[in-house]
Amino acid sequence: MKKIYFASDFHLGIPDYEISLVRERLIVEWLEGIRHSAKEIYLMGDIFDFWHEWKSVVPKGYIRFLSKIAELTDSGVTINFLTGNHDLWTYGYLKQELGMNIYYKPITKIFNNKKFFLAHGDGLGPKDTLYKPMKKIFTSKIIQWCFANFIHPDIACRIAKIASGKKNGYLKKTIFKDEEEWLIIYSRKLLEKKHYDYLIYGHRHIPIKKELNPKSFYIGLGDWIKNFSYAVFDGKEVEIKKYK
Repeated sequence: MKKIYFASDFHLGIPDYEISLVRERLIVEWLEGIRHSAKEIYLMGDIFDFWHEWKSVVPKGYIRFLSKIAELTDSGVTINFLTGNHDLWTYGYLKQELGMNIYYKPITKIFNNKKFFLAHGDGLGPKDTLYKPMKKIFTSKIIQWCFANFIHPDIACRIAKIASGKKNGYLKKTIFKDEEEWLIIYSRKLLEKKHYDYLIYGHRHIPIKKELNPKSFYIGLGDWIKNFSYAVFDGKEVEIKKYK
């Protein structure tokens, strides 16, 4: 069978145009390299470091990436986009212009009799305590309308870049805390109620495959800032790989 690919956390746009462009070219190169073997591609959040769609305006840039996505979907490759905490403000442009399927919440899929739980990972589990109330604000229709109608796009993009830099840092080291990881805790609770063969997440920027029980695995996709990692399902199992 053709393969299913999963990737997340490209964070296109940071830390500046020049460095982001180098990363964007690598991502486009990777997409071109998998186009003939891919049945589906899942882009699982924070593809852009900031993305917001106004009524007739979208953020400037990313033309190589956007063009490649449109080219792939036009050729018959199914591409799915799960929004992350940095790019949840998409309201139809990416679907209409690029042909991607858009998901705003975690989804369940079955591939070759294997059951997958797919999520970006933000706001899940016992942690992310500061972000959870913020997400309610970010997803409020009233707040979204006010943001779109009362803040000039140039100012909005500038605010987002400042906020992102203060929160994340460009090369901040992220440490995997094993059983204390909130997505591990969340996954184990899910498995108490339902079986999943693979639970795949972005968000944490740590590429890892961890056995949760003899039949279930946690997959952390890593990122394309430091790790240039992704996961691939070949019909039998999911493996994490690194590009170049």
